[in-house]
Amino acid sequence: MQSLRKDRAGLEAAIGYTFQDRTLLETALTHSSYSNEAKGRGAVVECNERLEFLGDSVLSIIASEFLFFDFADCPEGELTRMRAEIVCEKALAVLAKKISLGDYLNLGHGEELSGGRERASLLADAFEALLAAMFIDSGKNKETVAKFLLPLLSQQLSQLEISGAAKDFKTLLQQFVQQAGGEILEYCVIGESGPDHDKRFTVEARLNSNVIGTGEGKSKRAAEQMAAKQALELFGQE
Repeated sequence: MQSLRKDRAGLEAAIGYTFQDRTLLETALTHSSYSNEAKGRGAVVECNERLEFLGDSVLSIIASEFLFFDFADCPEGELTRMRAEIVCEKALAVLAKKISLGDYLNLGHGEELSGGRERASLLADAFEALLAAMFIDSGKNKETVAKFLLPLLSQQLSQLEISGAAKDFKTLLQQFVQQAGGEILEYCVIGESGPDHDKRFTVEARLNSNVIGTGEGKSKRAAEQMAAKQALELFGQE
């Protein structure tokens, strides 16, 4: 097993949260391979599987609320697809790497040698466990977790156009406008409010300087998508 552990202060700085109960953080970072090796030596070390179970639910409710209120015009099917995209194993592994979570994990010797610190499934599970640990340590304060998580989910959401998990209203509007030829389509930010961790943007879609749609979102890209959606509805294309 590991004899040296990377200073947890670096991880706490990355997530913007300092744990009161250090054992919760250690449990969130402990893979079952490490726990099993400890058991073989007569020690009892809890792994992160139970925290992972809770973290999955915490992640789901925060992501669901984010999409529900930020995309008020989207039907259930689209919201479900978007949520699946931003909380899937691959997406969570990307988020885990953004905070270098793999560097802090307690892994068994075999898992260490086999590249466990880079394994997507292991990183995704640990990320969910970390969310649960934050949730419990903060007194079950969902907003504490959301403050850390929402900016990351917004970044994931910005990739949906590429993945095709959600309708790309901007591209659909651009294609519709190009049919006429000579038209100038642009997006302008007309409003910005809220603290850094919970920004809201208001964007207008303009065709030849005429406002054809207005949208709001937690990112400029999301607001542009909603403005394009409204414009498509105006033209009877949505």
